[in-house]
Amino acid sequence: MNIKETDRSWQTYSAKNITFIVTKDCQLACKYCYLVGKNSDEKMSFKIAKQAIDYILDHEEDFMEESVVWDFIGGEPFMEIDLIDKICDYLKIEMYRRNHHWFNSYRFSFSTNGINYHTDKVQAFIKKNINHLSIGITIDGTKQKHDLNRIYKRKDANEEERGSYEDVVKNIPLWTEQFPGAGTKVTISSADIPYIKESVLHLYSLGIHEVNINCVFEDVWNEGDDLLFEDQLMQLADAIIDGAFYKDYACSFFSENIGKPMDKVLENQNWCGAGKMLSIDAAGNFYPCTRFAGYSLREKKPIIIGNVRDGINKNLLRPFLTLDRLTQSPQECIDCEVASGCAWCQGENYDAAETPTIYQRATAICKMHKARVRANNYYWNKLYRKLELEGEREEFEKNKKEVKPEIC
Repeated sequence: MNIKETDRSWQTYSAKNITFIVTKDCQLACKYCYLVGKNSDEKMSFKIAKQAIDYILDHEEDFMEESVVWDFIGGEPFMEIDLIDKICDYLKIEMYRRNHHWFNSYRFSFSTNGINYHTDKVQAFIKKNINHLSIGITIDGTKQKHDLNRIYKRKDANEEERGSYEDVVKNIPLWTEQFPGAGTKVTISSADIPYIKESVLHLYSLGIHEVNINCVFEDVWNEGDDLLFEDQLMQLADAIIDGAFYKDYACSFFSENIGKPMDKVLENQNWCGAGKMLSIDAAGNFYPCTRFAGYSLREKKPIIIGNVRDGINKNLLRPFLTLDRLTQSPQECIDCEVASGCAWCQGENYDAAETPTIYQRATAICKMHKARVRANNYYWNKLYRKLELEGEREEFEKNKKEVKPEIC
């Protein structure tokens, strides 16, 4: 019996991720968005993008990963589709002209709110780059759940709150036709816990076969949220198993690899890729990850590791390359019996820390992870019991060929 699993991102562990923050503007004002400093003023110029590309390709010896993901974010990246198209054309020409080892081993990657997906310019870009393109549209689930958080930016305080579901869902059929294996990213915060089960099933019904779903890392959780979360996941587990959705659909909340103790020597990697990635903003500043740019931070100052003129300062980058699980986790996390799969965001660690340090792990999602583990154990125990029973029935029917299988 095949069980669908969530796909790893393209060239996982062997690709360099380089992000262009092409704009800090967005049509939406999502309530859970970590980008607290979005604005319509800071937009990247082609000059800055070209300087960044030239620096990176000129220093091939510092970027020896076998592949690259050229990532474009905002705000909403497709608001700057003309700039993106020009950047991508320049990248393709330069990688070819230089006979760079990334030529023909690259992806252009986007996470979009989906509002502009159907427009002529975006579709022309997709058609031109389809063989080297990954696009994820964010749709949070049912209209009720999606519109709870993913609302349009209001012109003034008196304007009525308006959700974006209808403008996004109409583009899902086109997206799933062009990217049939693509998954969506769903975010869970305290207010929308009651809608998890129905939202995942709704996304399946839209033809989305992979739902990547996670709780926000920020400290937004209320008393009892973990129990509500566990209940929703167990209801979802029943629906997926009883409906046999596990054969063709995947939900990242359920994984066999979580909820176990971790070896202090063999499993001491950093969860996050901060420092191994590179992010560039409109001013030409380099960051170890987008979460260290100013518009991502509530309390702390940005951590800049260089710029397009002077290059990367390796001394400023070095602390990120020394990060691992033990150097930043409290003892409770190190000794935790269900530690595996408990994620963290390096930028949130830094922003939530008592001092300006990247070595203090934020633990706001601890109780939510433990609830997920309990529901995860329920899911796999129930699923394997079902598969075992079905295996015995299949074996019986194989030996008794004269008995025709039942039609359900």
